[in-house]
Amino acid sequence: MNISIYQIDAFANKVFEGNPAAVCPLDEWLSDEVMQSIAQENNLSETAFFVKTTAGFHIRWFTPVAEVDLCGHATLAAAYVLFNNLGFKEKTIIFESKSGILEVTKNNDMLTMNFPSQPPEQCLCPQEITNAFPVTPLECLKAEDYIVVFEDEQDVCNISPDYSELYKLDLRGVIITSASKQYDFVVRFFAPKYGIKEDPVTGSAYTQLVPYWARKLEKIDFHAKQLSKRGGHVYCQYEGDRVSISGKAVEYMRGNITV
Repeated sequence: MNISIYQIDAFANKVFEGNPAAVCPLDEWLSDEVMQSIAQENNLSETAFFVKTTAGFHIRWFTPVAEVDLCGHATLAAAYVLFNNLGFKEKTIIFESKSGILEVTKNNDMLTMNFPSQPPEQCLCPQEITNAFPVTPLECLKAEDYIVVFEDEQDVCNISPDYSELYKLDLRGVIITSASKQYDFVVRFFAPKYGIKEDPVTGSAYTQLVPYWARKLEKIDFHAKQLSKRGGHVYCQYEGDRVSISGKAVEYMRGNITV
């Protein structure tokens, strides 16, 4: 069986920036075991698979070690492939997913995802987080991930966490963030138990960060920077129970998988 595969750099202005994702369009679903094996072989933070439906497309995402319920950058990558490689003519793509309906709209070279908002709640800082970071955070919150807020963006930029401690946590991963002088806020994301020590740009994290920073900064439009080695720019808007997350994407590679 031959399967088309594309590798797209999401939240990137040019190749080698942003977050690379693999995208595999399918005529029908493969077994979970085969899709997981493909994701492991790709060894990227996410591989997206989608199948056409009567309403749009059904999308699923796999890290090298497990399927996840929501992924932003691989959704952006899948939309890029549909718009630019597969001839999708409408302005908006509707994806069905484990996290509900996700829409992606094209506006020139910018893609905007409309995702459900996930407002985080304050929580006690787990001991594993205290052990993992050498700097004491201002506060700790939780939604799909833990959100650890620091006072200084240089702390976010320079911190080298103890991944063995983060691996023990019960949620998907850990987002660290602070306000910024150049941007509205800065971000890094760690998910070692999903095989991702540090994710270059994490679209789904902003469904949690935007409600938090909307309350803190008393605004609804944001330009954020993810401070990974590759880096990426993310443009967001808070819409109450939804969050719009925008960025650019570029194609790095296309090919075929034989399984």
